Amino acid sequence: MSKIVISGLINIETTLKTDQFPLIYAPVRYPFFGIRTTVSGVGYNIAKALTRLNESISFLSLIGKDFAGDLVCRSLKTDNIAIEYILADMPETAQSVIIYDREGQRQIHTDLKDIQERIYPRERFAVALAESDLAILCNINFSRPFLQYARQANKTIATDVHAISSLEDAYNHDFMAAAHILFMSDELLPCVPELWAKQIQDEFGTPIIVIGLGAAGALLAVKDDGFMERVPAVVTRPVVNTIGAGDALFSAFTSIFHQTGDPYLAINKAVIFASYKIGSTGAADGFLTAAGLDELYEKVRVV
Repeated sequence: MSKIVISGLINIETTLKTDQFPLIYAPVRYPFFGIRTTVSGVGYNIAKALTRLNESISFLSLIGKDFAGDLVCRSLKTDNIAIEYILADMPETAQSVIIYDREGQRQIHTDLKDIQERIYPRERFAVALAESDLAILCNINFSRPFLQYARQANKTIATDVHAISSLEDAYNHDFMAAAHILFMSDELLPCVPELWAKQIQDEFGTPIIVIGLGAAGALLAVKDDGFMERVPAVVTRPVVNTIGAGDALFSAFTSIFHQTGDPYLAINKAVIFASYKIGSTGAADGFLTAAGLDELYEKVRVV
């Protein structure tokens, strides 16, 4: 099977557990075992999840020439992700702080440093793209030029524009227009997800759309089949933190679709994969293996 090329963000993620939202001021708190720092970022989450699902990947990203960048490289090695296309060209690695409560609600603070002004070398991407039939291009600026290259090379493009509210969104328009597989959240939609998906199909002709609905599951729209239905969420273990649920849904869907070409099997396995993932603290934790997903899928299907 051909590789999947991924272009996306890596950042150092610190999670902080709190008792409730809104936060109550106190000069000092001692949340024992409630603060944790790991390597994450949308690109990293997807690369790690796909590796766990037995996909062969090429992962492109930018990190800093700093201690955090060294930590990223060590984590990549631990997670069996090749560093061939990871470029340490920035002075500092991007960082995030995520505050979450016992109900799984979260607030994300992301410091991208100067990554949005950085350019990833086209020639490096071209080498990785030539070995791949699917390009996962996360909506970070250095991925933007790759949309055209992947289209010209007749590669399938998958992307997630996350929380979005307008078809004319200046930042995400290029990604929406180029994608064959388009993911997003329902958090900021100006209308019901079904109407929004129809508007996207009419505007861009997008073959496959998935809208994450949080605890309600996901909406799948397959244009050629005239299919548009909601797939309910499942409960596989208690929720700890919902951060990274969308990345997990996206990763599992693209992997299963890449392997089978079946979007219906892909979405049903993806909601299970995402459900299990949110039983962990960090955005890059809690990913099932391919065998683990198959086993849980059979159990959930029987029930």
